[in-house]
Amino acid sequence: MTTRCSVALKSFAMVRRDRIAFFLALLFSLGNVHGWAQQNDQQQMRGLDEQVQEIKSDILNISEELSRLEEKLLYPSGTQVAIFVALAKGDPMRLDAVRLQIDGQLVAHHIYSAKELEALRKGGVQRIYVGNVATGDHQLEVLVDGKLEGGADFSRTERFTFRKEVKPKLVGLTLAGPRSGAAPVTLGEW
Repeated sequence: MTTRCSVALKSFAMVRRDRIAFFLALLFSLGNVHGWAQQNDQQQMRGLDEQVQEIKSDILNISEELSRLEEKLLYPSGTQVAIFVALAKGDPMRLDAVRLQIDGQLVAHHIYSAKELEALRKGGVQRIYVGNVATGDHQLEVLVDGKLEGGADFSRTERFTFRKEVKPKLVGLTLAGPRSGAAPVTLGEW
């Protein structure tokens, strides 16, 4: 009976050892499968990220092209007028707002932020209005609000006549305070 017991114990121990080995092998293989799956998932995620970036780039390009087409359709070159604003060099006036009327209709009103004012002082130019007008003579009224060096309010309205022809019209307005010695608003063609 002891031989039978010892044989049974040995076979039980072998079966137990085989089971443990089997479970260990299974555990290691699952770990490798998990690592492989994670690596595969990471590659798929990288691929998806690249596709998303490519799609974003395509969308930005399409949006830019649509904006150009929209501008061509809304403002055909034969009727287009664009008005730009610049500050006179070295003028200490703090520009607060500009209002534009063409033929008695308000077409633009802009209140300037500190960043925009700084850009204008550094020689920047702002496109304040783009629109359509028929060929011929038109009245442009420009209202400028600002503050002078001492903090006094400054407001000036100037009226100009400009002629629109078949080609696009680019109008430049140069703004200056009264202390600069220049006219408060100067009209120029660009």
